[in-house]
Amino acid sequence: MLRLISTILLVCFFSKVSFSQSETLSEKGLNDQPIDSVLSWMNANSTSEENLQEFHAIGIETLKRGLKTENDTLIAQIHESLASWHAYNGLFSPDSVVYHAEKALEYHIKSDDTKKIADTYRSLAIDYLNTGQLDKAQEVLFKSIELYEDLNDNAGLGSAYRTLGVKYRVMEDYEKSIYYTNQAIPLLEKSENYSSLAIAQFNLIIGYGELGEYEKAYKATEDCLEIVRTKAPDQIFVPVRAYSYRGEVYMKAKDYDNALKDYLAAWNLCKKHIGEERCTTYRTEIGKIYLVQKNYEQALDHLLAGVNAYEDKDQNGIIQPYLDLAEVYTNLGDFENALFYKDKAYTNSKNLLEGKIENIKSEMAIKYETEKKDEALASQAALIDQKSKTQTLFIVIASLLLVFLLSLLYFFYESKKATRIIRAKNAENELLLKEIHHRVKNNLEMVKSLIALQSAQIEDPATKDAMIASQNRVQSMGIIHQKLYQGTNLGSIEMKDYFLNLSEGILDTFNAEDRVKIECAMDNLDLDVDTAVPIGLIVNELLTNALKYAFPKQQQGVINISLEKDTDQNLKLLVRDNGVGKTVGLAPKGTGFGSQLVQLLTQQLNGKMIERNDEGTHIEFDFLIRKSA
Repeated sequence: MLRLISTILLVCFFSKVSFSQSETLSEKGLNDQPIDSVLSWMNANSTSEENLQEFHAIGIETLKRGLKTENDTLIAQIHESLASWHAYNGLFSPDSVVYHAEKALEYHIKSDDTKKIADTYRSLAIDYLNTGQLDKAQEVLFKSIELYEDLNDNAGLGSAYRTLGVKYRVMEDYEKSIYYTNQAIPLLEKSENYSSLAIAQFNLIIGYGELGEYEKAYKATEDCLEIVRTKAPDQIFVPVRAYSYRGEVYMKAKDYDNALKDYLAAWNLCKKHIGEERCTTYRTEIGKIYLVQKNYEQALDHLLAGVNAYEDKDQNGIIQPYLDLAEVYTNLGDFENALFYKDKAYTNSKNLLEGKIENIKSEMAIKYETEKKDEALASQAALIDQKSKTQTLFIVIASLLLVFLLSLLYFFYESKKATRIIRAKNAENELLLKEIHHRVKNNLEMVKSLIALQSAQIEDPATKDAMIASQNRVQSMGIIHQKLYQGTNLGSIEMKDYFLNLSEGILDTFNAEDRVKIECAMDNLDLDVDTAVPIGLIVNELLTNALKYAFPKQQQGVINISLEKDTDQNLKLLVRDNGVGKTVGLAPKGTGFGSQLVQLLTQQLNGKMIERNDEGTHIEFDFLIRKSA
């Protein structure tokens, strides 16, 4: 995030004051300079490597002087400069950027500068995105959009829509990201805001790449590069990111030669403009390509340099580069180093998962304590209100009719107020519940990834199959939580769509999409979570079993799933395949854990299971839901 004044204007300005950019303020005497001059120096040097050590001390001292002036606009500008410096140098936590940005907003609001308020809302949204506060980012973005519309500010409105596209990109809702970015582009073109127009293409490159629309992603990259070349040549770092993002798209398209060209172009451009030392992390991307191409010596050189750069910057939360490095060492026969970096990746994955779990616990504890305090305050308010009514009743006893009418009006107002509070509380609880389901889904995904990471180190086929089965069970539960936070009804799951998603995942696990077809012939049916989870696990086990044993020797086949309610609202589940079926008298294959799990889940739902072998395997379940409830 850059919040800088044009370098040319700054150079012209500094020719009029008594010091130059090469001459530090500490040498001239900070308190001898006007605050405006010091602020101009800060804006010019917030990205300077030469003044890195003294900038923060100068900024804090300038802020103290600015607070004494009680000039709200000046104080806001000092906070903005400090926020830019914190964002650029990375020496402090991202929360420091948010702190100064929020203080800048506070003082702009005091000065009642609508344009500055709108701009600060938009820039603050980016800071919230960088710290993972997505709800706050969306809230301030919509505030900025409202103000820009009132101001008829196309440039600001375009930038706000672009940032909204970034927000949805972070949330991995790529269709909305593309939608809002396309809303921003004509506004940015109309206002000739070419730097933001070029950066807006990042959303399209990434969004189209994630959606598999590779040609559109390539075109967005070319548009970005052309804008910088012809309209915004000062945006020297934009092509670096554009090449890097397109390299990721080429990777997804498995066009490794072009991916390598783009990653090399990004690295070389970065070195050219800001120096090799600060660009070394880009080499992990290059190393990944060489790994895919089995050029292990080249891959090792680049991956080691990139990983060391991350570690030198104390960015120790990386996972994939460690895994890539471990794979390179494995192929080079250096198993000691391979194990070392696999352990690092595993440790980081574990720490990330534990951190997320702790954050959820902390948030829930804070929420619980807050609600307890709210209840106590409400109780006290109700007691005070009751005493007031009693006193009023004694005072106006002679005017009983008037008091009665006034009381009716009062209670009507209180009822409307309580209704508004309840609606707001319900909306807040719904948002919280969706967030919980989202976090549970993400945590289940992390558990699945950890199991996959562990299974990659296991050579025993039986154990490996058991680990894969565990991944599928975790995935079946994760899909349910994904459906809950994506849907409009937080209390139920639409089972047909759930079965289709579950089937796709299992087919992908067994690489059987081309030979086995899973059909789901049933009407839409909503079930509560307590019923959907065990049924999902049952279907997961049966599909897994069918794909493992029903179609040997790459035989093609069909699996049918149906679930319906009878007149008594009980459920009937049918899973059948046209495979080889079971041979009478032959011992079942596998460990038997899946069968035990199905039996336990069937008992949990007060059901019974019937299995027939007739041109394949037919398994029927009758769940007496009403009786079990």
